Amino acid sequence: MKKRWLLPVFASFMIFTGVGANNAEAATVADLTNTAKDYIGAPYKFGGTNISTGVDCSAYTQFVFSKLDISLDRTSRAQYQQGTSVSKNELEAGDLVFFNTSGSGISHVGIYIGSGKFISATPSSGVRIDKINDPYYWGSRYVGAKRVAEFTTDTKEEVKVVAKGEVKNAEIDFSYYASRGEVALQLSKVLGLDTSDTNSPFLDVKYTSKYAGAATALGKIGIFSGDGNGKFNPNSPITRGQLAKVLVEAFDLKQQGNAENFSDISASHWTKDYVSILSSNKITNGKGNGTFGVNDKVTLKHLDVFLDRLTQ
Repeated sequence: MKKRWLLPVFASFMIFTGVGANNAEAATVADLTNTAKDYIGAPYKFGGTNISTGVDCSAYTQFVFSKLDISLDRTSRAQYQQGTSVSKNELEAGDLVFFNTSGSGISHVGIYIGSGKFISATPSSGVRIDKINDPYYWGSRYVGAKRVAEFTTDTKEEVKVVAKGEVKNAEIDFSYYASRGEVALQLSKVLGLDTSDTNSPFLDVKYTSKYAGAATALGKIGIFSGDGNGKFNPNSPITRGQLAKVLVEAFDLKQQGNAENFSDISASHWTKDYVSILSSNKITNGKGNGTFGVNDKVTLKHLDVFLDRLTQ
């Protein structure tokens, strides 16, 4: 699968105020949704504005849109006053969706990513993907949507914009890349976990799966959690940024002095602290070109290297 690049928004980017919307001709739907998904797992903090230490729902949407030079107001109620109203049956990826979770009007905002799903910073699980019509919670709390920008569709990037963890097997060579299931198997073995319990809490890992014991054991200690649909996605890849978080938490690593700075990880990136801890413990030196490769898929070779260094 072709590597995704986040395109900058150039000077031709036009901003309209009042009931209008940003005309983001240089930004595509994939730019926005991929940027939003890069921060899945980032922690929630009421009133927080730092993606690394914690953000609330409106700070998260403000942060994601700012990456594409689109300005949003700070609170969910203020953001509801921006852009133009969109009916539920006309939602497009990139629209802001609003909910009443407090009983007193607009209190939650997320970004619609298509296929009936949206991504937001939630108090219970941090940044995650949920179904907009979820009958148990979100469906009854939906208030409305606003279109604050018009995004273009780059047909060359139409390699299924799906929720992270739902990449089709045919697109990935798992003889070269590490699947989430393989990471679970190797990590549970290195940690010496009891994998006899195969009653997996994940909807897509049956008790007969070879990953069941490992996924269950790692789920119990909080190293792996399901996605917004309660799935583990064992046959999907894992990024180097995601693996950094997993390894730091699995081995309870702490900062050990100075760490390298990588050009592809900003000070506000949600993986910053995890990668810094790995680097300070001499577990990673990056890719040798000044980058960490935070969004690159983990190869089997690199997984072996990381685990070998951690167990020395």
